[in-house]
Amino acid sequence: MPQPTLPPTLAVLERGWLSANSVVGFEADGSATVVDTGYVQHAPQTVALLAELLQGRALRRIVNTHLHSDHCGGNAALQAAHGGPQACAIEVPAGELDAVNAWDEDALSFRATAQRAAAFRAVRGIAAGSTVLLGARPWQAHAAPGHDPHALMLFDPASGVLISGDALWQDGFGVIFPELRGEPAFGAQRDTLQRIAALRPRCVIPGHGAAFSDVDAALQRARQRLDAFVADPLRHARHGVRVLLKFHLMQHAEALPRAALRQWFADAPLLAEVARRFWPQQALPALFDDTLDALCRAGAARDDGLSVANAG
Repeated sequence: MPQPTLPPTLAVLERGWLSANSVVGFEADGSATVVDTGYVQHAPQTVALLAELLQGRALRRIVNTHLHSDHCGGNAALQAAHGGPQACAIEVPAGELDAVNAWDEDALSFRATAQRAAAFRAVRGIAAGSTVLLGARPWQAHAAPGHDPHALMLFDPASGVLISGDALWQDGFGVIFPELRGEPAFGAQRDTLQRIAALRPRCVIPGHGAAFSDVDAALQRARQRLDAFVADPLRHARHGVRVLLKFHLMQHAEALPRAALRQWFADAPLLAEVARRFWPQQALPALFDDTLDALCRAGAARDDGLSVANAG
């Protein structure tokens, strides 16, 4: 399927699934803005890719749709490469401004999910209903709770382009993390999908995967997926645990010792919490074995009994 046509003042850096897409806007004053910066492991690559794309333009602003580690991991490195905080400002969803500036890794979920991000500070919290200048156009900020309670989407009514973060992908959406912790959020995700439908975007730039224009079909698939999770919350919990294990494997080019991977699984606070909530009678090592077996059957991991490698 051909790529949708984007405004000439916009570019998308799409990489592997570990790092979120980066959306770059070229501003009228000759500077640039980037929305989302990928995972910290890929920060040097992000800096190099942007330098090639910007061709001497100054990066004046970094905007995050939400603050999961795969969306803000390159913030600190990009800011340092473009003159530091005085020259390159960082803007985050308003609900996370205080946690960022206190660098509270519990509130930011990094500690719970055993993921990493380099510390940074933000100068502005973006509230739903406000306007974000991107690519010399005014974009509307819309609340996108579900995957993350503070997440935002950005919509340009003139071009019909929606930057959806992890609220909508071509084949689904991000794990509804609050549900894993016992906080109702399936309804919030449904409201977000309805909000997208009401905006009637011509094109969606998702947090992961290529931009797409068959938005109605993507929304239908997302609704069906959400309906299945609502009908069987255990299915969603199983999916969430697999995603967290898969994400950890994706961070490593080499195979990991199976014992070390099992220990990581046991040490991740969110995984232990999910296990207690959804599988109170199952020991954590058994849940690890079941989860890894499921990834292997799906072709997403390889396990030789001694080491485990990412696959697929």
